[in-house]
Amino acid sequence: MKPIENIITALAEIYPDAQCMLDYSEPFQLMIAGRLSAQCTDKRVNMVTAQLFAVYKDIESLAEASQSDVEAIIRPCGLYRVKARDIIGICKKLVERRGIIPSTIQELMKFPGIGRKTANLIIGDVFHRASYVTDTHCIRISNRLGLSVNTRPERVETDLRKIIPPEDSTALCHRLVLFGRDYCTARSPKCTRCPVIKAIVRDYPDFACNLERK
Repeated sequence: MKPIENIITALAEIYPDAQCMLDYSEPFQLMIAGRLSAQCTDKRVNMVTAQLFAVYKDIESLAEASQSDVEAIIRPCGLYRVKARDIIGICKKLVERRGIIPSTIQELMKFPGIGRKTANLIIGDVFHRASYVTDTHCIRISNRLGLSVNTRPERVETDLRKIIPPEDSTALCHRLVLFGRDYCTARSPKCTRCPVIKAIVRDYPDFACNLERK
C-alpha cells in the first residue's frame, strides 16, 4: 500500500513554494554547488559559493583558476582538495562544450564529481524535466513511509520513478528536504505532529509509518 497521492498533496499544501535549497543564478553554478554539497549542508554550501562566485564569475575564470586558490575558498565544505579539482575540471569541460550543459543524466555524469543526485537536480531545476533527487532526506522518508525498502540512492530512485508522476517529481523532492528538516528528522522525528501521516490516515486508517511499527 503506497498512498502516494496523499503524500504529494499533503506536502504541496505544507510547502507550496518549495525550491532548490542551493543558491545559484547560472546553471553552471548549480553544478558546482551540487558537487560541493557532498557530505556538507546546503547552508554551508551557500555560504561558500557566495564567496566562490564573487571571485570567479564565469566558467572561463574557474577553468583557469589555481587549484590551491579554489581550495582555500571551499575548504569549509570538506573534501576540499578533490572538490576543487572537480570544480575546475567541470568548468574546463564546459569551456570545451562552449558553455552548453548536457540535458541527460548519462552525459552529466561524465563530468568530474557529478553523480546521479546532482545530475537529477540539474535535470529538474535547469531543464524542468522529471527528476528524482534521492538525497539523505528522500531516502529516509521513503523508507519510513514505505515508498521504498532500499537504501542505495539509485535503487530508491528506481522505486520512486514507478510511483511518482513525472510532473510531481521535482517539486516533491524539494519538499521532502524541507519535510525532513521540519518533521521527519533523522533523530527525534515529530511523528505525533506529522501532517503527512494525518493526511494519509484519513483515507488509509490502518496506515502506520515504519517508525510506528517498531
